[in-house]
Amino acid sequence: MNSIINTSKLRVLAEVDILVVGAGSAGAVAAIAAGRFHSGPVMLIERYGFPGGTSTQMLDTFYGFFTPGEYPRKVVGGIPDIVVNHLHLSGDIFLRPNTYGAGTGVNYNPERLKFVWDQLIQEAGVSYLLHTTLVEVSSEESSGSHACVVFNKEGFFLIKAKRVIDASGDADFCHLAGHSYELAGEKEPAQSMTTTFRMANVDLEAYQKAGGKKMLMEKMEQAVSKGHHPLPRKQGSAHEMVQPKCISTVAVKVADLKAYKVDELTQAEIEGRKQSFIYEKFFRDEVPGYEHAKIIGLSHQIGVRETRRVYGMKRLTKEDCLEGKIPEDGILLCGAPIEDHRKSSDGSSETIWEYIPGDGMYGVPYGTIVPCKSHITWVVGRCFSATHDAHASCRSMGQTMSMGQAAGLAASISIKSDLSAREIPVSLLQDMLINIGAVLEVPQEKADTSREGWGNNRNPKAL
Repeated sequence: MNSIINTSKLRVLAEVDILVVGAGSAGAVAAIAAGRFHSGPVMLIERYGFPGGTSTQMLDTFYGFFTPGEYPRKVVGGIPDIVVNHLHLSGDIFLRPNTYGAGTGVNYNPERLKFVWDQLIQEAGVSYLLHTTLVEVSSEESSGSHACVVFNKEGFFLIKAKRVIDASGDADFCHLAGHSYELAGEKEPAQSMTTTFRMANVDLEAYQKAGGKKMLMEKMEQAVSKGHHPLPRKQGSAHEMVQPKCISTVAVKVADLKAYKVDELTQAEIEGRKQSFIYEKFFRDEVPGYEHAKIIGLSHQIGVRETRRVYGMKRLTKEDCLEGKIPEDGILLCGAPIEDHRKSSDGSSETIWEYIPGDGMYGVPYGTIVPCKSHITWVVGRCFSATHDAHASCRSMGQTMSMGQAAGLAASISIKSDLSAREIPVSLLQDMLINIGAVLEVPQEKADTSREGWGNNRNPKAL
């Protein structure tokens, strides 16, 4: 794609082998994997002042590590385990039971997680720049490298990279580089957006004695049906946090706005904050244990579930998920149900669930993280190659971290072997993934999902 910026006048900030765009859970793991395995320069850029993306901006739970149901199995391993082990050692996690349908969640302190991401990224030897935003891509893939224009407090700069991993969430790099993608909402209604909020001074014992989740659902249903409080939906979660007497929510629903259009994203941010304080009043007025609770924090930005989904060499479909396929070129497993947050036919905004039958899991092929015309680019996180329904299953952070892990190793193989993204031996990539503890085959052992069940027995092998 031709640049609108005169790159000849820009100072070269860095020349690297591998550039990772975006330090969310997928990008951070991609950079850690690449930095640990590859001996050449690896760089990670992030537009915010801290890493983690969704994992630290708005959520406090890793989903996707375990399959839901009565026989949970652990389907994520490797570097994601290292992340959770660090949180466990400082007492900053507990396992939250399967209360909302998606399986056992790994609850953590998001502020501690920022620090853990920082540590692991730096320990991997990655050149790490925060407050740095990708604004243009000036070169073609055929040139054998990318010239990426970035902006930070010091101005515009050029980063030259032999390989790029797009972990931007919105596929910003792929968009600027001219890769094809589908926009959320073009075929099916786009998943709604959510501003999460946290409340302090909650009497959780009183809440549980009054009926807990069942009681909360009844109160929300009554509030909507009787018009006591203008809630946007009849369902939503409010769960205990690592911090005592604090809860975190996934309740706000903002639909019918496009997160890739800045004016509509602005409207969404405003609406999300408005709804958050509507919920605060509802909780204080109606829910036992919340009488003296107050909001102490809103998500750093509104949570966006989907915008651009890149067309890859392969595309994960709903049929692949529900048939429980384990492809020969699989790079990760997913057992998360299809969890589609959308506006329903009656105008309310609810969640549609579909569970994976059989073993309760499926495999994700390597081609879903390689753009269809790519030679030196990978795409990971919620912008990977999937249909709307499949994306609604495979967007959990356990899976996005697993994508990043695979992409970081794949980029390293590509550089070392002088092979394109589509040419690398997937069997070699799989061997490397298995060697560091990734799970690629259906596990038979039932996982320990008790509250303190994580333990230190999940240390993966070193890269």
